Amino acid sequence: MVTGGTGSVGSEIVRQLIPLHPRSVRVFARGEMGHYKLRNSLGDRAGNVRFIVGSITDKDRLRLAMEGVDIVFHAAALKHIDICEDNPFEAVKTNIIGTQNVIDFARELNIEKVIAISTDKAANPESVLGVSKLMAEKLILNTYYYLGDKRTKFACVRFGNVLGSNGSAVPLFKKQIQEHNCITITDPAMTRFIMTIPQAVGLVLKASAVMTGHEVFVLKMPAVNIETLARCVIDVFAPKSNEGKREVAIKVIGSRAGDKKHEALLSDHEIHHAWETSDMYILTPHETVWGQRYQTTYPDARKVSQQSFSSEHAQQLTKDELHKLFNKDIVHYI
Repeated sequence: MVTGGTGSVGSEIVRQLIPLHPRSVRVFARGEMGHYKLRNSLGDRAGNVRFIVGSITDKDRLRLAMEGVDIVFHAAALKHIDICEDNPFEAVKTNIIGTQNVIDFARELNIEKVIAISTDKAANPESVLGVSKLMAEKLILNTYYYLGDKRTKFACVRFGNVLGSNGSAVPLFKKQIQEHNCITITDPAMTRFIMTIPQAVGLVLKASAVMTGHEVFVLKMPAVNIETLARCVIDVFAPKSNEGKREVAIKVIGSRAGDKKHEALLSDHEIHHAWETSDMYILTPHETVWGQRYQTTYPDARKVSQQSFSSEHAQQLTKDELHKLFNKDIVHYI
C-alpha cells in the first residue's frame, strides 16, 4: 500500500512496483481527481492496482485499507512550507498524528514493513513543515523501544528537493515562463539539495529491501544554487526570440516564513552518531543499536568523515550538469 499514492513520488512508487508483480498494490490518497488521473495514466497496467479514497487522519478508513497489507510506503504528508506555516495544526494532524495512525495499525495488523518518506527540512528545522516531519521521524524511529512481539519493521528515507515533482520549483518556473515570461525566486544565493523522481523512488525501494528496522536512510546528493536552477529552466522551456535569445526576467521576491537559505542533510547532533556507505548516510535511534544488529547488515558502513552537511558547502551542480538531468529524468515528469 502507498499512502499519498497519487502524488509525484507516490505514483512513481506505484509505477515501479507494478513490474515486480505484487499480488496487488493499494493506492491510498484523499483526492478523487488524483486517483482518476493515475488510473488513466496506468491504462492496462492498472489491473492489480486498487484505488482507495481516504485520509491517514481517518482512523477507521485507514485501518480498513491496511488490512492484509505486507508493506506500507508512507508518502502521505503536507509538504509545502507556506501552506504548513499558515495551517500549522493541519500539518500536525497529517504529518504527526497521521504517521502515528499508520504506526499503530501496522503494529496491530502485524504488517511486515513500513517505509516512511521524510525530508531534509527535518534536519535543524525552522519551519512548521520541518518540525512536523522531524516529529514523524522520531515516531518511526522510537518504535524500536516498544517493538514487543510484533514483526513490523519501520524505517525512514530523507529526501532533498525532488525536481519535477508536483508543486516543486521546476514546474512552477515553467508555468511562470509560459504565463508571465518572468520567474520569481526568493534569494539568488539560496541552495538546495536535489534529487530526481527516479532517484527518490530508487532510494525508497532500496531502503525497503535492505532495511533492518528503525533506520533513517539519506541519499548522498548534490546541491544546486536556486538562480542557476532558474536559468537552466529558462534554457529548457523559454522560447527563443527572433534574435535567438531567451528573454525571461528573474525577479527576487524575498524569503517566505519558514524558508532557510541553506538546507542540511544531517542535523548538528546527528553527525556524531551517523554512519555512511558509498551512496547514503544511515541514522539509527541510538549509536549503541549498531552493535546489536546493524553492523552485520551494512558491513561497509563507517563513521561519517565530514563535518558539514549544509547545501551551501556541498557539491554544486553546474548548469551543464543540470541540463543533463533535465534531459534524462526531469522533463518527462513535467
